[in-house]
Amino acid sequence: MPRQSFRASGVFDGAHMHPSATLVIEEGKVCAITQGVGIDLGVGIGLGAGLIVPGFLDLQVNGAGGVQVGADTDVAALAAICRTKASLGTTGCLPTLITDTPETTRAVIHAGIAAAQAKVAGFLGLHLEGPHLDPRRKGAHDAALIRPMDDDDLALLLKAAGDLPALMVTLAPESVRTDQIAALAQAGVIVSLGHTDCTAEVAQQAMAAGARCATHLFNAMSQLNNRAAGMVGAILAADGASGLIADGIHVDGVTMRVALAAKTAGVFLVSDCMALTGSPAKSFALGGRQIIRGEGRLTLADGTLAGADLTLVQAVDRVQTLAGISRERALAMATSIPAQVLGRSDIGRLAAGSRADFLHLLPNGALGGVWVGGVQVG
Repeated sequence: MPRQSFRASGVFDGAHMHPSATLVIEEGKVCAITQGVGIDLGVGIGLGAGLIVPGFLDLQVNGAGGVQVGADTDVAALAAICRTKASLGTTGCLPTLITDTPETTRAVIHAGIAAAQAKVAGFLGLHLEGPHLDPRRKGAHDAALIRPMDDDDLALLLKAAGDLPALMVTLAPESVRTDQIAALAQAGVIVSLGHTDCTAEVAQQAMAAGARCATHLFNAMSQLNNRAAGMVGAILAADGASGLIADGIHVDGVTMRVALAAKTAGVFLVSDCMALTGSPAKSFALGGRQIIRGEGRLTLADGTLAGADLTLVQAVDRVQTLAGISRERALAMATSIPAQVLGRSDIGRLAAGSRADFLHLLPNGALGGVWVGGVQVG
């Protein structure tokens, strides 16, 4: 692939904005961000107004394009989810299995390992959200399938951690032992606390054992109040990372503003999207229950929120507007911060040697184009 240079109103590199700059790429990698002096620009491509930004990274993706992660998931299904997400601006993701049977969990892990071996574009690993949760904070998860972690579960996850590019596991401290958390963390698993009714003290014990992330801040967890900090308080007071669903439905805008003022680093955006993302369908069946799409949200028949009808492009715009944060911080929450959670320096940023995965965002925040490895895909 010949050297190419892309120019827009500015380039965001994952941390800093470069006004009137040019992104230079070659052989699928970034060469430089430059003002065009003293460097071979190759073939110039003007994108017009707007920003060039790193491809977005989504660490909680239950499905997309009509495909849901579940019992029938195989390499083709994971590839389809990743393709749909790429067309919507997410060039890398963790397909996510919500609470299911041991057999389905094992099958999805095997599919993920095969996807990694096949080098499926955009596949960064897996996120297992459950089944080791607290039924009192089940959300849309099937309470009948929630259970404590046993030795076989732990052995499966430890093996998977060595075979996958990344493995995130959402669990409730009430459903596991601290030595299990420690073993997972030592194996490289991103242990994320969520779907829990635990006290702040119990959450802090789990963090001390190795948990370094939290799943969808505020949702399905014990809340912060004046005499008990709860899981929310423990997250806001800790140095670890936390996902946030910034659709304005899962978390109120004022609440987001307060949380992001309290926790100035480590919060990243997730879509928590379902199979309906990238599809015109209005509903689909999940474990014998209907997930219904309407008024910008996904719910069960009883109104329980069941994932989100959200893209990261929308989330970046909404968190900036609702929480009153800078454009740079909002973009970092979808790029460099999730990359840091994964321990990756080659994605989520635009710097010499990083992958040429990038987006063109129009002045109104809409998606203007998507490039993966320097090749336009949307």
